[in-house]
Amino acid sequence: MSDQSLDTPRPLALPPQAVTLALIAVLVVLPLMVGGSWIFALGVCFANAIGVLSVSVLVRYGGEVSIGHSFFAAVGAYSVAVLDTRYGLSLLVSLPLALTIGVICGIAFAWPSRRLSGIYLAVSTMALALAVPEIINNMDALTGGYEGLYVSTPVIPGLPMGLQRYYAALLVLGAVVYALSRLRRSRQGLVLLLAKAHPAAADAFGTRRVWARIAVMGISGGIAALCGAMLGFAGSTVSPSGFTLWAAIFLLVGSVVSFYGLTLPRALVGGAFLTLVPQLLSASGAWIPVLYGLALLGVILIGHYLPRLRALVSKGGA
Repeated sequence: MSDQSLDTPRPLALPPQAVTLALIAVLVVLPLMVGGSWIFALGVCFANAIGVLSVSVLVRYGGEVSIGHSFFAAVGAYSVAVLDTRYGLSLLVSLPLALTIGVICGIAFAWPSRRLSGIYLAVSTMALALAVPEIINNMDALTGGYEGLYVSTPVIPGLPMGLQRYYAALLVLGAVVYALSRLRRSRQGLVLLLAKAHPAAADAFGTRRVWARIAVMGISGGIAALCGAMLGFAGSTVSPSGFTLWAAIFLLVGSVVSFYGLTLPRALVGGAFLTLVPQLLSASGAWIPVLYGLALLGVILIGHYLPRLRALVSKGGA
């Protein structure tokens, strides 16, 4: 190796933790610089980012794909909305309940479908998504039916609701990202990954893949319920139209766009693609589906080829 190559300065890469902290700092002060409509849109973006994480964790730790996570999101959303509308309870009370019910529903679904995988599991989750609007409409005495429910109880009385909706969604998103980062470093997380990649080895250590998949679905369902809860609170309304099969498909799209990442930047990319890209394309009329598809293709191609471009640049600068 020549002396010149040794003396050549190399660009410094920021550690992921520093990038995440800087991003959080920007998001905390952002409401001071943008208008009310953007605060609302970003709050919904954070909620969708939580939903993206719920699908990504199922792919990462379970090796499976779901197109029915709108069911678990609806469970969380209506848990918050019903307690708010019927009993006047704030998010501080309803959010833990939504998380608990989401986990229970995830486990309850995973148990009878524990032997299914691949396309068979995906189709079975689609059945959940197809059933959600009809279940909500047939329970109209509790759910409000087609008209839906309005979420209006503040978490902190006296603070503007717009800011509460924004910061509550950001706080829950940050908590989910932090919990998933701890899971990745924990023994339980390693066991789940081992059960997905090497089932025989996991069995040898006393962890059956069936039980690991049930646990992953429970975690994923709980996170999806948090997504629904924050969609209800950040969006202020809950209705059947927000939890259709298309909503579940878009959560999967957001997960693909984020490349199944479990970090805050990746989750925000997926959430922004679901929330902000349609808003930016809203003036395109009939071209919206075409432009949205092109944007989806462009993001996927960029994400696929960016590591290769970085490798070529680093080799050229070496």
